[in-house]
Amino acid sequence: MTFTKPGVADLLDLLNHEPHVLRGALVADKVVGKAAAALLVLGLVGEVYAEVISTLAREYLEEFMIPVTFMLEVPFVMNRTNDGWCPMEKLAFTEFNPRKIKKKIEEFIESKP
Repeated sequence: MTFTKPGVADLLDLLNHEPHVLRGALVADKVVGKAAAALLVLGLVGEVYAEVISTLAREYLEEFMIPVTFMLEVPFVMNRTNDGWCPMEKLAFTEFNPRKIKKKIEEFIESKP
């Protein structure tokens, strides 16, 4: 399956409407930050491949014993203008509980016009 929505939108949609698609899946993505990692944990994925992964996301996935392969590890995911942290990475930074991270993601998305 291929998805094209920006950021974590596709992951969140799958988790909320078709969680069986994620269970045990090998998920490949261009960029994986900690927010995406939390959704992958909740989806009970089997393995993750990322072209770019943040250290936060790699460590988070490893805490939940999800195998991770990547091309490049970065300290954190940058925002789209490359002048600071990605808002999703920032909101997940200090939280460990994946359900709380998911709630923060949903609140952030709902707050956008």
